[in-house]
Amino acid sequence: MKHWADQRVALLTQHGKQQVIAPVLEPALACVVHHVADFDTDQLGTFTRDVPRPGSQLDAARKKARMGMSLSGLPVGLASEGSFGPDPFTGMFPWNVEMLVWLDDRLGIEVVGMAQGPAQSGHLQTPDWAALERFANEEGFPAHQLVMRPHGQDDPRLIKGIADWAALRAAFEACTSQAGNGQVFVELDLRAFANPTRMVRIGEAAQDLLKRLQSTCPACAKPGYGVVRRHGGLVCSACKRPTKAYLSQEWACASCEHVHTERRTDLLFADPRQCEHCNP
Repeated sequence: MKHWADQRVALLTQHGKQQVIAPVLEPALACVVHHVADFDTDQLGTFTRDVPRPGSQLDAARKKARMGMSLSGLPVGLASEGSFGPDPFTGMFPWNVEMLVWLDDRLGIEVVGMAQGPAQSGHLQTPDWAALERFANEEGFPAHQLVMRPHGQDDPRLIKGIADWAALRAAFEACTSQAGNGQVFVELDLRAFANPTRMVRIGEAAQDLLKRLQSTCPACAKPGYGVVRRHGGLVCSACKRPTKAYLSQEWACASCEHVHTERRTDLLFADPRQCEHCNP
């Protein structure tokens, strides 16, 4: 797009995220994703809990983007931040939400792209090498790297970057010898470069960000016009009562105050499986 033709866009990351973000944004926007690596982003928070992340996921992404812009001296920047937790449907499965924030001080806009889906983020506490082997195979090791601690999940001693079987065995022996209970706590390394499933999700978030950057506001013509929230109320096809399935969605501009609510057109009724009356 003309807004960013030949514009360098700062991306602060030390975990290889530029590999899945740049191929999405550069061809479509004619921009150049400028990799900024002059700061250890682990200082802002880690998934291994040794450095807590202050604020929200969006706060962290904004801070990274601003830092990248400051370090590079560029007026446009973006940053990625991920979060992990239980899935929003059943609460039983690991879930990953990825967020990309785009800041443009020239246009005065902030645009957010998101993607979410099942995560590869398991963990295990065990004293048994055979159990650890099974866990590693089930979790896609060594493509998905592992992190290990002696004793339990809160032990401050940890080994990161376990990326092959020899290193896994060495870490297991080291941790079991240090643990008073003879057990190790092992979990997936959730850093982007160490978790291919997460890297795919970041690429999907980049696609969502691109779609929003290519959508212009009908009032002010600036980019970043997109859906900001959905409102439930779509009626059930069986009992005709309102459900939590969305009936309308609200569009808003990233720059001006223009807001538009539109009714859903792809569905007239919700599936009874989504109805809390038919399927309590």
